[in-house]
Amino acid sequence: MADRSHDSSNPIKRGAQKIFKRNAITEVVRETASGGIIYRKSDRGKVEILLIQDAKNRWTIAKGHIEEGESPDETARREITEETGLKEMNVHAWLGKIEFRYRRAQSLVLISQHVYLVEALGNTDDLQKEDWMNGIKWFPSTEAFDVIEYDDIGKLILLALKRIRNDDLK
Repeated sequence: MADRSHDSSNPIKRGAQKIFKRNAITEVVRETASGGIIYRKSDRGKVEILLIQDAKNRWTIAKGHIEEGESPDETARREITEETGLKEMNVHAWLGKIEFRYRRAQSLVLISQHVYLVEALGNTDDLQKEDWMNGIKWFPSTEAFDVIEYDDIGKLILLALKRIRNDDLK
């Protein structure tokens, strides 16, 4: 029996060539971002969480990169306003930091993202999503936990709900 491991007609070899055809990573980029788990209480006192749906249909929180001279809580406020249209809010407590990475062309991007507990105030139904988003929606808290795409953010939603329930908003 012939060894076909080096044969270009071998379908396994052709598949591996397609998989490993990406260019090598040539740089590592570190970026810092900030965002918030935004909540409101309904008329019946139920907690609702505002999520955005990105261009790949993943539900997540409003967030973005920290600009020069900006503090993480200032970034959270700015990004929430830009991505949701909410203008009135109370940035309560820092909930934690999430670390993740992704590939951008030949760069490995390492993100360190601060997450705050943010109470939406004023007209919380007047939402204005950005063009790149597929959606924006208030979810009952239990449903928000179920639809959130990222486990780390899901854990911070649980922490946020505990703090809201215990009125520990500092």
